[in-house]
Amino acid sequence: MSEPHFKPPQHAAVPEERRATEYLANERTFLAWIRTSIAVISLGFVIGRFAVWFRRMTPGNESKPEHVGASLMVGVAMMALGALLAILAVWRYHIVNHAIDEGRVKADRGLVILVTVLVVLLATGMIAFMLVTD
Repeated sequence: MSEPHFKPPQHAAVPEERRATEYLANERTFLAWIRTSIAVISLGFVIGRFAVWFRRMTPGNESKPEHVGASLMVGVAMMALGALLAILAVWRYHIVNHAIDEGRVKADRGLVILVTVLVVLLATGMIAFMLVTD
């Protein structure tokens, strides 16, 4: 029988003299996650408020912002994804710091796949939204 092509990720040893570098790299990664989270939340807010702003700017609709349509739902979904990214960021930061303390680290493919699936689902929803709205 042949060996499978997929090998589970192995723990990489972190020598004591490199731990400070690893801690700082982990912090930079955390901050990148947080920046991405803030960007997704901000864009979601803009999308969610766009319908209200657009209605107010349309002549004759200044006093009717109560119906905002699907853009509010897309905006809320993006803000929720941004908040989830922030939670995943702090969770991953903690896990990696603990692994560095123990002198071993490994890749987390599951988290990468989860975030990718969430982004693809949100993008698919946004594409559908763009195709079905005027």
